[in-house]
Amino acid sequence: MSNQPPSFQTRTTGVLPPLPALRTILLAGLGGSVATLALFSLAQWSGLAFVMAPFGATCVLAFALPDSPLSQPRSIVGGHLIATTVGLAVGSLLGVSPWTMALAVGLTIALMLATRTTHAPVGADPLLVMLAMPGWSFLLTPVLTGTLSLVVVAIAYHRVTGRRDYPRYWL
Repeated sequence: MSNQPPSFQTRTTGVLPPLPALRTILLAGLGGSVATLALFSLAQWSGLAFVMAPFGATCVLAFALPDSPLSQPRSIVGGHLIATTVGLAVGSLLGVSPWTMALAVGLTIALMLATRTTHAPVGADPLLVMLAMPGWSFLLTPVLTGTLSLVVVAIAYHRVTGRRDYPRYWL
């Protein structure tokens, strides 16, 4: 019997998740590449912003873990819109400081949970927005245009690769 508390014993006795099939690994990587290239191509073609750094992490979820609630269109689009709105609002109303950035991240988490739009990559959005203070048009481009584009690419990609069950739900 160990002298460690039960929570320590539980955490250290787990096993790694199973290794995905090689096809799954390669398709997830290819999906993220295709989606990112599509965003950059749309940006170049239109002259509008379609890309921001947290979208890379969104690709991880959309292509590697498409069954997760965090990977569904509602969470991808809603989570990024909520987080960016919070970052812009807190930055505009309270200024930018470590305290207000921490507040914005906490508010983002709470609002995502309350609206059932949790999407882990958006934890970076309020920080990105508050450090850059790009203006309210940032909600349209790149946030809305980029997230909708990512969702469209993810749906098309999963259909082409044989996954007809993505998304699991919309609203």
